[in-house]
Amino acid sequence: MKKVALMMTLLFIVLLTACGTNETGSTAGDGEKPTIKIGYLPITHAVPLYMQNDAKYEDYNLELVKFGSWPELMDALNTGAIDGASVLIQLAMNAKEKGIDLKAVALGHRDGNVLIGGKDINSVEELKGKSFAIPSRFSTHNILLYEMLKKHGIAYDEVDVIELPPAEMPAALAEGRIAGYVVAEPFGAISVALENGKVLYQSEEIWQDSIDCGLVLRGQFIKDNKELAGKFVDDYVAGGELAQGKDDHMHEIVGQYLTVEKNVLDISLDWISYDNLRIEQDSYTILRDALLEMGLSENPPSYEDFVDASFVN
Repeated sequence: MKKVALMMTLLFIVLLTACGTNETGSTAGDGEKPTIKIGYLPITHAVPLYMQNDAKYEDYNLELVKFGSWPELMDALNTGAIDGASVLIQLAMNAKEKGIDLKAVALGHRDGNVLIGGKDINSVEELKGKSFAIPSRFSTHNILLYEMLKKHGIAYDEVDVIELPPAEMPAALAEGRIAGYVVAEPFGAISVALENGKVLYQSEEIWQDSIDCGLVLRGQFIKDNKELAGKFVDDYVAGGELAQGKDDHMHEIVGQYLTVEKNVLDISLDWISYDNLRIEQDSYTILRDALLEMGLSENPPSYEDFVDASFVN
């Protein structure tokens, strides 16, 4: 009986220790560098992460975790399976509104979103009554579509707006299942390169300095690792600066994450920029107001509550 009691006591201690484990995805053994786990989808909007991951760091190891869809990525981020992610800002805002402790610390890129129409679409007005694809209703792409239609006097509900995985959009357009789409790159460039689609608008023509994908970290990770988080974001911004050079080395690194033809990648990267990744309050306010106007959110988080601007000057 004494042996049984001793075993039960030891088991109880082990269980208590396990319950005290850090909730985030970062791991470190005795004397080992911590590993920071960051989720991403294989798109050009995550290029600063690709460039950052090309280097080695004294303070941490970086582990990029690939996901096939935004819902899968957000589930991992919300549950603490990863420490952060390159993600659609609106999805993170929605999670924050529901009580998940997330902080946006930097942009993923500037510009680089295009509204694509089929080769038989010669004007925005011709989209009436037709299907137009977006990756998620909680996305800058949805807002860009809304603003483009409003610019041409078309009500949002006059177009059949559907959600599709980004990788399916070029094929859907080529097969005539949709009349157009707006999504992260390089999927817009694919249709342009294949001459199955044309650019109706660049994002900056609709919404200057629009906020789209951003680097989001779990609040607990920042609280537990403030100095490490700062170093990580510094290296991320440096990755963006390297990406902005758009040289052969940058193309080589990006090619390891995106399986596309070089001409497609060239078109895509020509549309996008990776400098000045700070999240500005004015741009965030425009985004927040758009979510309210479209009825996508009842109480989107304020800039002060959601954005940690201390990391990027």
